[in-house]
Amino acid sequence: MSQAEQTEQTVASNSTLQCNSCGATLHFAPGTHHLQCTYCGSSNEIADTAAGPVISFDYHDFIAQQYGGTTAQMAKVVSCKNCGASTTLPPEVNSDNCAFCASPLVISDAKDQQILKPHYILPFLVPQAEALQSFRTWLKRLWFAPSDLSKMVSADARQFKGIYIPHWSYDADTTSQYSGSRGDYYYTTETYTETVNGEEVTRTREVRHTSWFPVSGVVGNTFDDILISASNSLPQNVANRLEPWRLESLVHYNEQYVSGFRSELFQIDAEKGLEVAKQRMEPVIRHSIINDIGGDEQVIDGVDTSYSNLALKYILLPAWISAYKYNNKLYHFTVNACTGEVVGERPYSAAKITLAVIVGIILVILIIMGLSK
Repeated sequence: MSQAEQTEQTVASNSTLQCNSCGATLHFAPGTHHLQCTYCGSSNEIADTAAGPVISFDYHDFIAQQYGGTTAQMAKVVSCKNCGASTTLPPEVNSDNCAFCASPLVISDAKDQQILKPHYILPFLVPQAEALQSFRTWLKRLWFAPSDLSKMVSADARQFKGIYIPHWSYDADTTSQYSGSRGDYYYTTETYTETVNGEEVTRTREVRHTSWFPVSGVVGNTFDDILISASNSLPQNVANRLEPWRLESLVHYNEQYVSGFRSELFQIDAEKGLEVAKQRMEPVIRHSIINDIGGDEQVIDGVDTSYSNLALKYILLPAWISAYKYNNKLYHFTVNACTGEVVGERPYSAAKITLAVIVGIILVILIIMGLSK
């Protein structure tokens, strides 16, 4: 893309985000499909410029054409010098902290660069005020948290960054050839003796045995929308706990949905993401093989899986993130901004836990003493 084309694209982008009434930058209003001016209250409906259903794109074509030949877009990108996360920033932001590690961002180092345009986006549905209230409620429920935690972590709007997390969504048909063993139970009657009231008594009982037979076969599975986070900035266990997402609410990507928010650039490319997706497919494949083997017990010795009809979508999913440090350790509080699902990390107070154990021991002793009287 030439410099002139970049300038033209930037001008066109800015004009769609400019308030017709006062000239201020319009921001996307969560839970709606319109942009709103924070100064004069004017709102503009976001037009659906890309009609058509949400579909997946051929994986091999996407890779061969350098990510599908999708149109690159220009964005203001800043990289965190502490954790390495690269995110886009709203043009009006002059100072900020990293959403993932709370480190100050050097805004002067932000650069305009071409980034991969996502296929689809899941717009914010949960407003910031609702996410903030969830955070405050969560803080109050931390019984074994340090007493000074709520004082150190300021529960105000500045704590929460609205950010779109990049994800790959994979589809695949799998064919798995397997070998193993099938175990079928059978029973025999066994005679035994035992002493009852000083006399020897003969009894019988059923004894279970297992007959094993070698087996082999082929099973097929179809996978749709296997989601893999393309971010290393948010811990994978946190990202997985945010599922499920309301993918039925996906819309064709429109940069107007990002106005006023940040979006992270992917750190895990489509090829590496596919390997992670295959790992998530594996338990389903093994379950299919076990069902195909049948019997009472199953042993899988080997599996050879081939993948066909591979397809993907590059999508952005919304989250409210608060990163805070306590005793120099980083913790995250994250809200799935389309379902309201809350995932939090927290420190524990050793003193409170020790005190609770001591109180518990004392109560047990008192109960025992009371029963012994």
